[in-house]
Amino acid sequence: MSKVIYHGHSFLEIHIDQYTIYIDPFIEGNPVCDIKIEDAKCNYIILTHAHSDHLGSTGEIAKKNDATVIATVELADHLTLTKGIKSHAMNIGGSYLFPFGKVKLTIAHHSSSTPDGLYAGDPAGVLITYNDKTIFHAGDTALFYDMKLIGEMNSIDHAFLPIGDNFTMGVDDAVKAAEFLNAKNIIPIHYNTFDVIRADANEFIKKIESIGKSCIILKPGEKLSL
Repeated sequence: MSKVIYHGHSFLEIHIDQYTIYIDPFIEGNPVCDIKIEDAKCNYIILTHAHSDHLGSTGEIAKKNDATVIATVELADHLTLTKGIKSHAMNIGGSYLFPFGKVKLTIAHHSSSTPDGLYAGDPAGVLITYNDKTIFHAGDTALFYDMKLIGEMNSIDHAFLPIGDNFTMGVDDAVKAAEFLNAKNIIPIHYNTFDVIRADANEFIKKIESIGKSCIILKPGEKLSL
């Protein structure tokens, strides 16, 4: 059975068959993360962009597990050239069939640079399709109308959307994004990690349910069957 474990902020641990995939593994410095770097085990790491709260502990985790990092070409090449990490470079709109399923990168309206200020290409959202199921991790993004197109072209089972405002969509914009994406289940991420991104998850649930959608709140460490 496939499942996802939420580790706080935007960090997802996805299990598909025998593979474990991390998205944005922000562990060290993450006050709400429920695991330690020494306990991290995965086969692949997908990065939405290079900001420190998303790139996180990728270097150490990838080396320890001999994991492959999937990211936009500038970020993937940076990690391979500077840290010797195995990577698979992609770009916005492109897809690739990995052993665990198909990954496609979508646009995200945000920015991306490494913690030391280097240009790291465009930010991205991530569609993962496997066994007739589709997960969408929006990454850090503002609301944009092409989310409607993403929803029309993909039957999304679970959409993970940022709601923390300030750096990304807030609650109201994320509700409109949920409407555009038309996913079966909406799960909020990227909120309440720090004071500047405080958001009311109960308010989000009520507003999502008011448009006839299902909303699932995951606390760090909680699992969801996919």
